[in-house]
This record gives sequence, C-alpha cells and structure tokens, in this order.
Amino acid sequence: MADDIATATADIDRFADLTQRLRDEIGRLIVGHADVVDGVLMCALAGGHVLLEGVPGLGKTLLVRTLAGALQLDFSRIQFTPDLQPKDIIGGIQIARGDDGHEMRVFEPGPIFANIVLADEVNRATPRTQSALLEAMAERSVTVGRTTHELQAPFFVLATQNPLEQDGTYPLPEAQLDRFQFKLNVSFPSLDDLDEIMNRTISGSTPEVKPVMTRDELLELRGVARRVEIAPNLQRWALKMLQRTHPQIDGAPEPVKRYVREGASPRGGQAILSAARVHALMRGEPAVAADDILACLTPSLRHRIILNFEGEAEGVDRDEVLQAIIDATPRA
Repeated sequence: MADDIATATADIDRFADLTQRLRDEIGRLIVGHADVVDGVLMCALAGGHVLLEGVPGLGKTLLVRTLAGALQLDFSRIQFTPDLQPKDIIGGIQIARGDDGHEMRVFEPGPIFANIVLADEVNRATPRTQSALLEAMAERSVTVGRTTHELQAPFFVLATQNPLEQDGTYPLPEAQLDRFQFKLNVSFPSLDDLDEIMNRTISGSTPEVKPVMTRDELLELRGVARRVEIAPNLQRWALKMLQRTHPQIDGAPEPVKRYVREGASPRGGQAILSAARVHALMRGEPAVAADDILACLTPSLRHRIILNFEGEAEGVDRDEVLQAIIDATPRA
C-alpha cells in the first residue's frame, strides 16, 4: 500500500512538473493567452481535439507549431479552402512502378497522418471535405477503398475558424462540433502583451523551441490522468449542470428556457470529466475538486449549446447562459 501511494505521488509530481515545463516553453514564444494554452494542454493530455476561434494574426498557428516542437511530435498544417477535396486530407491510391518494372497501386498518405494536425480555417471547406477530417478525428483511422489505415497515437487535431467572416464559409454542423472536446476563444491581446509581441517579432530573433516531452511520455501521462478519482457527488453535480443545458429539464434557469433550442450531449459530460482530471493533476492534486470541474465546464459546452431563433437574433452569449446554469446549481 505504501509503495502504491509513493508511486501515485511520484506520478502526480511528475505530471505537474512536465506540464509546467510545457507552459514555460510555450510562453517563450507565445505572449499571453494563458487560458488558451492551458486549454490546449488539457485536451492534448486528455486525448481530445480543440476548436480555436479567433480573428487571424493572434498566434494560433504559432501556438500549435510550438506545442508540436515541445512534444517532439510530427506536425502538419492543412489550409482549408472551398476547392479542397477529401483525398487532399486523407491521401489516396497512386500508381507506382516496382523494382521489377511493373506498375502497382500504393497508398500515399495525406497530411492527416501526423500526430498534431492544424486544420486552418476549417469552415472554409465544403461539408464533404470537413467530414473526411471529422471522421478521422472520431475513428482515429482512415479507410481508403477496402483498407483501413490506423492513425498513430497520439492524434490531436486543432482546428481554427474566424468568427467574423461568414461569406464563402460552411459552418460546422452541431453534430460535427460535438467531436471537439473544447472550443477556446482566442481574444485580442492586452496592451502590455501587444507591446511585448512587437518587441519579439520586429527584432526578428524568434527563439527556437526546445523539446520538453516525448511521445511516449505524453501517452504515459494520459494513462495517469485516466486514473484520477472523481467523487460521486462531484460527478453528479457536473452532470446536473449538463442536464440543465436542456430547456425542458426541471431546474433549467430562465436563460436556458428562453434562448436554448437544444442542450449538450452526453459527450459533453465526458469532455468535462476527462479534462477536469487533467486540470487537477496540472495543479498537483490527486483528485478532482469542484474548481477543476468549473474550469472545464464552459470550454466543454459552449459549442454544444444550440440557440433558438430568439437567442440567435439577440446575439446571446453562450458563456453567459452557462454561467446562469452554474449560478443556479449549488456545489455538491
């Protein structure tokens, strides 16, 4: 028993130390956006995918590249455009000539075959092309013809979209949005952060990313996170808040009843609880607390709430709806 406790304590300390080193390394290149960096790290360690929403030029691509370098993982970037085809993402069958001179059909992998994939401006591609990416996200594999090709773990997709430009875009359907563990809003930097960005970029001296963690270590930390305990009363509290995103549920607050057409799916509960485990370990704690659940609830559910006509017309902020649910649901 003493050995088990010592091992668990060592795992927790190592988890907190490695994630802090990742934060520090990313912070050498990324100015500000601490909440976004933490959200991306939580999903990477929980095994989920991230949707990043923000206007161009806020450092989303640099964040993903820096993360890939710090984790020593294969990285690929796919620029989504209206003429992009599914085969441009997943790859396809090519005709090649063998050593004996005969032609043969071989599979040429597409850019989806990487550990970290940046899907830039994902809402600019057609639904058919979007589906090719989102199916790979769900299945962790790609089927071409009759052959299924497994994607190497870890497989982590970060998709970006611009919230302002709607012309020529194809918004992701609600069922596809549900495949992302978190939706993170990348806001405009503060004046101090903006000043520091100018100092770093205009000088032209961009620091080189240093490796912090290996692929095997990342997979090992994922296993540690899955073993973190959540008290039954805390889990039921989180699930009660998930339930109250649905307007027909008893106890749903007034903003939900007035503005929400459909609430979050059970997948939203999985997103909250798996991320809360990681959040607890990042703080060096052995079990999930109420604050861990609160830190993960809004990014897990903001893209899973479907507003009704009145909510869309009035421009209701989904984060405010979720805050009303939190306020109406006493802590366990």
